[in-house]
Amino acid sequence: MPTYTTEQIRNVVLLSHSGAGKTSLSEAILFTTGTINRLGKVTEGSTTSDYEPEETKRKISISLSLLPCFWQETKLNLVDTPGYADFVGEVKAGLRIAEAAIVVICAASGVEIGTRQVWNFIEQAKLPRLIFVNKMDRENADFQRVLKEIRARFGNRCVALQFPMGAQSQFKGVIDLLSQKAYMGTDAKESDIPEEFKAEAASMREKLIEAVVEQDDALTTKYLEGGEISDEEIRKVLRQSVLTGKLVPVLAGSALQNAGTAALLNVICKLLPSPKEVGTLTAKTPAGAETPLEPQDKGPLAALVFKTNADPYVGRLTYFRVYSGTMESNSQIWNANKNGVERIGQLFMLRGKTQEPQPRLVAGDIGAVAKLAVTVTGDTLCSKEKPLILPAIQFPSPIFSMAVQPKTKNDLDKMGSALPRLIEEDRTLSVRKEPDTGETLLSGVGETHVEVAVEKMQRKFGAEVKLETPQVPYKETITTTAQSEYKHKKQTGGHGQYGHVVLELEPLPKGSGCEFTERVVGGSVPKNYIPSVEKGVNEAVHQGGLAGFPVVDVKITLVDGSFHAVDSSDIAFKIAASHAVRKGMTQANPVLLEPIMNLQVTVPDSLTGDIISDLNTRRARVQGMIPEDGINVIEAEIPLAEAQHYATVLKSLTQGQGTYTLQFVRYEEVPTHVTQKIIAEREKLREKAKD
Repeated sequence: MPTYTTEQIRNVVLLSHSGAGKTSLSEAILFTTGTINRLGKVTEGSTTSDYEPEETKRKISISLSLLPCFWQETKLNLVDTPGYADFVGEVKAGLRIAEAAIVVICAASGVEIGTRQVWNFIEQAKLPRLIFVNKMDRENADFQRVLKEIRARFGNRCVALQFPMGAQSQFKGVIDLLSQKAYMGTDAKESDIPEEFKAEAASMREKLIEAVVEQDDALTTKYLEGGEISDEEIRKVLRQSVLTGKLVPVLAGSALQNAGTAALLNVICKLLPSPKEVGTLTAKTPAGAETPLEPQDKGPLAALVFKTNADPYVGRLTYFRVYSGTMESNSQIWNANKNGVERIGQLFMLRGKTQEPQPRLVAGDIGAVAKLAVTVTGDTLCSKEKPLILPAIQFPSPIFSMAVQPKTKNDLDKMGSALPRLIEEDRTLSVRKEPDTGETLLSGVGETHVEVAVEKMQRKFGAEVKLETPQVPYKETITTTAQSEYKHKKQTGGHGQYGHVVLELEPLPKGSGCEFTERVVGGSVPKNYIPSVEKGVNEAVHQGGLAGFPVVDVKITLVDGSFHAVDSSDIAFKIAASHAVRKGMTQANPVLLEPIMNLQVTVPDSLTGDIISDLNTRRARVQGMIPEDGINVIEAEIPLAEAQHYATVLKSLTQGQGTYTLQFVRYEEVPTHVTQKIIAEREKLREKAKD
C-alpha cells in the first residue's frame, strides 16, 4: 500500500443523470489504475460499486460507493453516487466530502434534466469540476452537438480539453488538445494526430487557448501582441481557472471500451485540487464559537461522519472524512455532538464492499470504522482536549409516504427494531405514527426509495412488511349549534343501568380542538358522574359521528340530565354521553375536513401545460408560476388525498424530469360530492370488517 500525504489526495464525486454511465466509468478507472483485474458490467451486476442486492436487481446505483485507487503518485478517492432522483441524499453526502466533481454526460442523450440538477448542486457546493462526455461509441453519439448543448446550458466557460476521433462504431480514441497527441484504443497508445483529424484538432486547440488566455491579463496581452505562449503557461493558468470555477474542461471517451480513461485520470491529477488547496475550513466549538481549521495532518483532529451502514451481522459501519489531523487505529476519540468517548478499533479503506485495514488516515482522506457506540451520520469525531463540530450535511426532506404493515405477529417486533436502523442508515427516510389513523408511515424521496428501504428491511433484519397507501387523516366538525339528549336505560334484573345527559354542541374557530365544559344546575347530574360524562364525550370525539373520523373545533357542554339513585353508574353516564355526542353531531350540520398541502413542482417550460392540466383534475388550486432559465416552478395547493402518489404521477408525466416538494398548510372542508364518496367507502370497510 503506497504512503501518501494530504497534498497527494484527490476526493472526486461522480455525478450525472441516471444512465449516463458513472458506474461503468468508475469501473474503467479502477481497471486502468490496476486496482481490479477485470472490468465488471452493470448489466451483469458485477461492478465494484453496485454490490447491494437491491442495486444488482434494479441495475442502478442506490448507495454512495467509495472507490479509492492510485495513479501517478496520487491517491484518488472516487465517490460514485446514484443518478436516480429518489436517492439524492447519497448525492448530497458525496458532494459534502469531495473537493471536486466530474459530471458524466451521455454522448447520445446530451444534457438531461438530471444533468442540470446535479450541476445546480455543484454550483451550491462551489466545487471545481470536469465534464466527461461518455458513450462515444454509442449509436447517435455526437460530441460537437453535446458540446454546443453544454455551452448553451452551462456557459462558455465549458471548453473542450479533448476531442474524440470519430463517433459511434467509428470511435477510435481521443486527442489531447494541449499535448497534441492522440490516444488510440483501450490501451491508450500514444501517437501523432491522424491526418484526417488535424484540421479540426487545430481549430479546437485555438479555441481552448483563447479561453485560457482570457483568464490572465498578462497572458492576454502577450497573446494579442503575437507572442509565443508555452504549454506550461497554458497549463498553469488553466489549472488556476479550473480551481476557481472560471473554466470547466470537457473530456470525452467510452467507459465500456475503456477509452479516454487514462487521459481523464491524468487531468484529475493535474487540474483538480487536493484537500490542502481548498484552504481553511470553519468549525465550531461546542459553545458555538467559530474556529478556523487547516487541512493538515498535524492539526487538531476533526472528522465528519457522512454515512452509516446498519448491518445485523457486522454491526454499524461508520463512514467518515478526515478534515484535519490524523486518525489512528486502536485509539480513543471524542464525539463532540454526543459528548461521549468512542473506542476506535481497526480503520478501513473501503472499496465497494471490500475493506482494507489502515493503520491511520490523514487529513483529507476517507475511511470507515465498525461498531461505534453512539455515533450517527452528521456527528463530528475529534479529540476530547479540543472538541470541534463540523457543519452537518443538509439532506432533503422526505415527501412520499407509505403505510407499513407487518405480515405476521413475529414481523411486528422485527419491524419495530428494524425501522430505526433504516433511518440511522438513510437520513432521507423518516418514520412516524399517524395518531389519527394509527398507521406507521415510512416516508422517503420517492416510491422506489421506499420500496428499496422495505427490501433492505427484509434482507437485513428479516422483517417482512406490506406497503399500503396511507389513509388520509380526515377530521370532522360541525357548522351549527345543536342540543342533543340521550338516556341510557337498561334493566337486567338486580341493579340496572341509568344515565341521562343533555349536551350542547357548538362550533369553535379553526385550530381550537375540542373542549368540554359543564353548566349543570340543581344537581341534575351529580358531580361525581361528570368525569364519566367527559370520558364518554372524549371517546365519541375520537370516533366521530359522520364517517368515523376524529372531531375537531367543537365545544361540548353538559347542560342537563338526570340520574337514578340505585341504577346510575359511571359506565352508564359514559355510554349516554358518547351516544349523545354522536346524535348531536348529525344534528349540527357536520362536515368532513381534509389536509391541504402546499405543492411546488419544478419542471421544464415545455411540460408546464401538461402539469397544470393534471393538477386541475386533482382539485388543486394553482397559486402561481416562477419561470427561471428554462425551468418553471409551479406553486399550488392540493388536497393530500389527491397527492398520495404524486411522485409516481409526476415521474410518468415528465419522464423523470420533474421534482416536487409537499408541505402541510391547513385543513379545509371537503366538497359535498367527495364527502359522499368517502362516507360510502367507510361504510364498505365497516361491512367488510363485520364479515
